[in-house]
Amino acid sequence: MTAVPKAEIAKWKMVSCDPEKCTGCTVCEYICSLTKDNAFSAQKSRIRTMRLHPLINISIACRVCSPAPCVTACPRDALTQSEQTGVIMIDDDKCDGCSWCIEACDYGAITLHPELKKVRICDLCKDEKDGPRCVKWCPEEALDFVTKDILSQKARIAVTKKLFKEAMAAAGITV
Repeated sequence: MTAVPKAEIAKWKMVSCDPEKCTGCTVCEYICSLTKDNAFSAQKSRIRTMRLHPLINISIACRVCSPAPCVTACPRDALTQSEQTGVIMIDDDKCDGCSWCIEACDYGAITLHPELKKVRICDLCKDEKDGPRCVKWCPEEALDFVTKDILSQKARIAVTKKLFKEAMAAAGITV
């Protein structure tokens, strides 16, 4: 893959989870497996729900890295990355399930299909006209389909609000 201009990478979207809203219900996992494999099985999902603490959950999907370490790690050239969307595409004929890409992913966003023994990565429901199904079906609206810039902006706003509340409380002012 040739170097993708930063302006193009800035347009790439990903599924992001707000852990303050996520209840760990796993609806995202089941709708994913239903959409992609016509099976109601969390093991076949391309998004994973993780319980980080008894009250903290988060769903993890591909973060569309650039450059993508999973693509670089694949010894069979079974993975490629779309320059337009950043989506990682899998050539099942080349994939032998070696799992090098799974080890290379810093986010734990790549899984091995339990029956096919081929890797599975979120493709952002690229064939669905209204975007990722997990985002649409999340009952708590914890999932969002955003660019990394928007995600950073949301994080800055959340931190600013928290700091403002702390400063007001320290000053004895109730909001």
